[in-house]
Amino acid sequence: MSRIKRFWKWYEGKFTHAIGFLFITHILQIPHFIWSGDSYLQTGYISHIHPVIDFFMYGVDLIEIPALINVTILFIAQLKKRKANVGS
Repeated sequence: MSRIKRFWKWYEGKFTHAIGFLFITHILQIPHFIWSGDSYLQTGYISHIHPVIDFFMYGVDLIEIPALINVTILFIAQLKKRKANVGS
């Protein structure tokens, strides 16, 4: 079995975990969106209060990178599954 086939077999078994990861990352985005909007408008109600808070809120933005990769892999997995079901 090739590495790619082994990866897809392993990933399909982790499908629920992948969806859970995406759910958590999207929930974390809510305070980040509010913080980002406040930072853009420069009202100072939420952003620029403390540098540690700003650091963590900016860090939440970086969570989008693995989430985008995860969504792409989920999409490809669903396409592969649909193609296999149509072909049989």
